[in-house]
Amino acid sequence: MSTITDALSAANSAGATTTNSSSTAAASAADIEDRFLKLLVTQMQNQDPLNPMDNSQITTQLAQISTVSGIDKLNNTMNALSSSFIAGQSVQAASMIGHNVLVNGSNLTLANGAAAGAINVASAADKVVVTISGAAGNIVRQMDLGARSAGLVGFGWDGRTDAGDAAPDGNYTVSVQAMSGAKQVTANPLSIGQVMGVSLGGSGLSVTVNGVGEVKLTDVQRIM
Repeated sequence: MSTITDALSAANSAGATTTNSSSTAAASAADIEDRFLKLLVTQMQNQDPLNPMDNSQITTQLAQISTVSGIDKLNNTMNALSSSFIAGQSVQAASMIGHNVLVNGSNLTLANGAAAGAINVASAADKVVVTISGAAGNIVRQMDLGARSAGLVGFGWDGRTDAGDAAPDGNYTVSVQAMSGAKQVTANPLSIGQVMGVSLGGSGLSVTVNGVGEVKLTDVQRIM
């Protein structure tokens, strides 16, 4: 007879006789271990002296209950580590409030006739062109940043259109095209904004960035 199996069956039977609120709750590892030891002692006390239990059977059953107990302790340890990690992330995120950050996004805010943005270039490019568009999708300004190395590239906009007129303050979008010879290079626009708050949701920690909105903490490229 398998003692560990009996222990689990006894735990399940006991749980079936409790109130409805706890009938679906699983027996804890400590309860299973206690039942296992009681059944093992009873089994050894009532074994046939002429045909005693095999030592290997006892060793196997002890190893099984040790595994159950070890998994339960491992789960508790992992839960504690996860809680500590989230708490550490929350403290780190809270310290970002009031600071400007670079995040994935194409938003660009023009205020007082000036705006700043950035792009992430995957590899060295001979030519990088940034295009700033209005809310209707119309091209307001194109800027040739020349040759750039791989990595983050910052740029500024004086608020002037291609025609030399002053563009009104507000929100614009940025797109970028990077070329290395005749080959297109991957380049993504980044938005700059001030962190206004931090929140913890089902998908993890996120920060509220002014002019961008709610952004996952993992999408923050740089704190400025």
